[in-house]
Amino acid sequence: MPQTTTPVETVDVLIVGAGISGIGAAHYLTTMVPQKSFVILEGRDVAGGTWNLFKYPGIRSDSDLHTFGFEFKPWTDKQSIADAPRILDYLYEAIDEDNIGDKIRYQHKVHAAQWSSQECLWTVDIERTDTGERFQMKANWLFSGAGYYNYDEGFTPQFEGRERFRGQIIHPQHWPADLDYSGKKVVVIGSGATAVTLLPAMAKTAGHITMLQRTPTYIVPLPKHDPVANIGRAILGDKRGYALARAKNIAQQRVLYEACQRFPKASRKVIRAINKKLLPEGFDVDKHFNPPYNPWDQRLCAVPDGDLFRTIRQGKASVVTDRIATFTENGILLESGEELEADVIVTATGLNLQLFGGVALSIDGEPVSMPDTVAYRGFMLSGVPNFALAIGYTNSSWTLKVGLLCEHFCRLLAYMDARGYPAVRPIADPGMQTRPLLDFGAGYVQRSLENLPKQGVAEPWTMSMSYYRDRKSFDSDVADPNLEFTRTLPAQSGADAQLESASA
Repeated sequence: MPQTTTPVETVDVLIVGAGISGIGAAHYLTTMVPQKSFVILEGRDVAGGTWNLFKYPGIRSDSDLHTFGFEFKPWTDKQSIADAPRILDYLYEAIDEDNIGDKIRYQHKVHAAQWSSQECLWTVDIERTDTGERFQMKANWLFSGAGYYNYDEGFTPQFEGRERFRGQIIHPQHWPADLDYSGKKVVVIGSGATAVTLLPAMAKTAGHITMLQRTPTYIVPLPKHDPVANIGRAILGDKRGYALARAKNIAQQRVLYEACQRFPKASRKVIRAINKKLLPEGFDVDKHFNPPYNPWDQRLCAVPDGDLFRTIRQGKASVVTDRIATFTENGILLESGEELEADVIVTATGLNLQLFGGVALSIDGEPVSMPDTVAYRGFMLSGVPNFALAIGYTNSSWTLKVGLLCEHFCRLLAYMDARGYPAVRPIADPGMQTRPLLDFGAGYVQRSLENLPKQGVAEPWTMSMSYYRDRKSFDSDVADPNLEFTRTLPAQSGADAQLESASA
């Protein structure tokens, strides 16, 4: 008897990741190019990405949800700086409203993808994590909604004497559900968004909690509830009220960023004055809240209703600025000679970057070296056909850029369909001047730059971090001389395919 093989399933677009980027991409595909078939592959057993993965106390957004939310779906909760359960409810509603739940395949982990120029298709290697089954799918396009973090492992420095500590050491990315820190002494190592979230949340039941930082971070209070948004929605309705709040907050974010960049000394003084007002009398603001870099050289940390400062005023939390000499049996010995006693140490020391979830790409049998590619408009990579990725803003709400690039992506698909182009790839000048993909001083970025694509110094090869500039850029015609389109005529093989630039 002849052997039969199961046909390989083929779709127009394969989305990797059912987080906020993947859900957004699915919406735009559904509404703008409904003729396109797509599937979302999610390695975990539930949607939500970051907001379902992280379980540490108090996890919340550090951007307002009127800009972090989708443009097409109003945020109607009264909380503007929202906690993870509310964000997850919002994402699940978006899935239901677009009827894309049956397009998501859970526990499907993508390992590799190979592009065939002859077929103009990606062949994707997939593992069912619940059964261990391995199989392949094919797709004309890959869309990475996996962000740029390594969600398998967070970053923890090598700490001298770590093995001697008799208590528990926890990384926020792997928070144990049964961790009991009631009445205990807790030290949180770090001063970024995770640390400033953990401090007030854990202080509610911990005996005392200390934020141990090597370098201070700029921290500013934001209202947990946006009165303009809530009043606007009550008067104008959900849709128009949301649009008003969104426009206001986009402008506020940009004004704050520009002010910090243009007037760093004045901005530093204003932030310091705010911190001093919110901290206890005599608190050493210059030591603990005076970073050595300018505002927005790294991301500002937002604390809703100043909860971090309130927790410090109440005496439930402390801040220590020093360097770690070694872990001890009972805590942490600092270079100053002081020892911080601890029952629990939380290493809120950051994440590792990993583009496209670490999936290995190859083109006609040749591996793609990410550091040798250049980002085109921040959503495609030079020399890589039919591949799009969603990377949001580092100086504003992530989702603002994702929405713009998803709309542009769908217009590109429609343009290619209308002209019979099955494939496109950006072509960068080999002599192009390049620079790091992300101009950002955060440690998690600096540690990973050598493994990331580059950006150019002029559009469309720059990684813009301006919503207003991107809105104009992404609204422009998708036809671009920097794009090389492939037209495969019916009577020709892939080897005889014709290449055309957008200007042809």
